[in-house]
Amino acid sequence: MCTNYTPATPTHLLALAELGGLGRLGVPAEPWPVETFPGYLAPILLRDAAGGVHCQLARYGLVPRWCRDAEQATTLSRRTYNARSETVAEKPSYRAPWRERQWALAPMDHYFEPCWETGRAVRWRLHQPDRAPFAVAGLHEHWVDRATGESVRSFSLLTVNADDHPVLRRMHRPGDEKRRLVVVPPQAFKGWLGASVDEAQAMLVGGSPDGLQGEPAPRNAAQRPPLPETPQASLDW
Repeated sequence: MCTNYTPATPTHLLALAELGGLGRLGVPAEPWPVETFPGYLAPILLRDAAGGVHCQLARYGLVPRWCRDAEQATTLSRRTYNARSETVAEKPSYRAPWRERQWALAPMDHYFEPCWETGRAVRWRLHQPDRAPFAVAGLHEHWVDRATGESVRSFSLLTVNADDHPVLRRMHRPGDEKRRLVVVPPQAFKGWLGASVDEAQAMLVGGSPDGLQGEPAPRNAAQRPPLPETPQASLDW
């Protein structure tokens, strides 16, 4: 499960949108973190009410629309940063945005996973062979804090089994199920954002191999950015 990734830079994001035939998008004026963790903001691409595509900053870790207050929203969003494609249509946190086809794309330069082949967690970087930015399938949601009126857009990254992936099957603790994010190729951006529920499910489970490569990317304490509160394990909520 992915808890940490590097969002695409504004320049990379615009180039990726052009490559995917989305035209020139407006980039949020507010800067976003160089690295994103659950609870942090990151740019996502999503369809608007008019059927167009726009980019906005959203919180990584989906906040279900039924959260009663900010405390519950924060608690739950620290468990909903990844969603299992096999069960996303059934789980309370995801089933409404899934039914309503609230698809998103999360542009990124690379993401990180722990490899345990040495007997301890070694941080690995996963990226395209040419180091180009890419986009991952996601699901977005909208929640309003009734106490303050604050409007929160949030998202979860969708995952599939990675037993057959040459790199991702090496990640995570021994005995844990191997999972991977779903990379959407640029030619499928429009198809994903406009997909029916059945089409979306078919794209998730029947997509072609993503070709991601990886290598160890440990960092020392001096390189480590300030971290949010440690996220809880991603659960199938």
